[in-house]
Amino acid sequence: MGEGKVLDNGTVRAPKVKVGDQVLFGKYAGTEVKLDGTDYLVVKEDDIFAVLG
Repeated sequence: MGEGKVLDNGTVRAPKVKVGDQVLFGKYAGTEVKLDGTDYLVVKEDDIFAVLG
């Protein structure tokens, strides 16, 4: 999780998702990263279609 998205006017908008949220995203969204033997998918907030319950 980052600090949020920097808007055109220079202000930072807080993320709309939080750690632990389940999300839906596009099939080809994100970048796969392997860190200490664990696979992660890093996606931009703009690539998230929905946050589930």
